Amino acid sequence: MEEAADQDLVAAIRGALRELADPARAAGAQAYMKSSLPSLGVRVPEVRHIAARAAREFPPASAGQLRATVLELWRSSTFREERYAAIDLTAHGVLAGDLDMLPVYEEIIRTGAWWDFADGVSGRICGLLSSHPGEMSKVLRQWSRDPDLWIRRAAITSQLRAKKTTDPELLAAVIEPNLADREFFIRKAIGWALREYAKTAPEWVEGFVARHKADMSPLSRKEALRRLTARAPQ
Repeated sequence: MEEAADQDLVAAIRGALRELADPARAAGAQAYMKSSLPSLGVRVPEVRHIAARAAREFPPASAGQLRATVLELWRSSTFREERYAAIDLTAHGVLAGDLDMLPVYEEIIRTGAWWDFADGVSGRICGLLSSHPGEMSKVLRQWSRDPDLWIRRAAITSQLRAKKTTDPELLAAVIEPNLADREFFIRKAIGWALREYAKTAPEWVEGFVARHKADMSPLSRKEALRRLTARAPQ
C-alpha cells in the first residue's frame, strides 16, 4: 500500500516560495529557461534552503512518505521552483541508496523534459549506481538507447560525481550509442561526462576520444579535451 504525501510539508514549501517571489526576476528566469512553466523568480540556493528547512520542520515519517511527497509536489507544481524543491527533497538521508526512488527520478526526467530537471537528479542517479551497481548498470545501459533524449542524457551524465569510482566500461557503453546523435544536449552531455572523468583518468579519456574521433562531434570532442588542452605544454 502506497503511503500518503505529507501535505503540511508541501504547503510549507509552497508558502515559503511565494513569500520570496520576485516577479521581475521571474520573467527573466522563464525566458532564460525557454519554458511555458512559469517561474516565481526565487534563486536556486534559496529554493534549496526552503526545501531543507521545511523537511526539518516536517520530518518524513518514512522513505515511502517522502517519495509520495516528492511526487505530489512535482505533479501538482505550477511554478518551476516547486519542481526544483521536489528534487531538493530527494537529498534527504532517508532516501539515500533507495532503489525505489528510481521510478521517481525517471518520471522527473521524462515529464520534466528539459536539461535543468534531468541534470538535477544526475547526482541521485550516481548515488543509486554506487549503492546498486549491478542493477543500475543494466538500467543505464538501457537508458542510453531510449527514444527519450533526456533519459539518454541522464545515462550519459550518471557518473559525473563518481570521480575515482567511475566505471569506465559503463561510461563507454552509455556514450557510444549516442555518438552519432545530432542533438545539442546529447553532444554536450558526452563532452561534459568525458571532461569530468578526464580529471581522474586523462589518459583513458584521450584514448577514448582518439578511438572515436571519426564518430564524435566537434562539440563533444572539444568539451572532452578542454582541460587536457588547457594544461598541455605550449
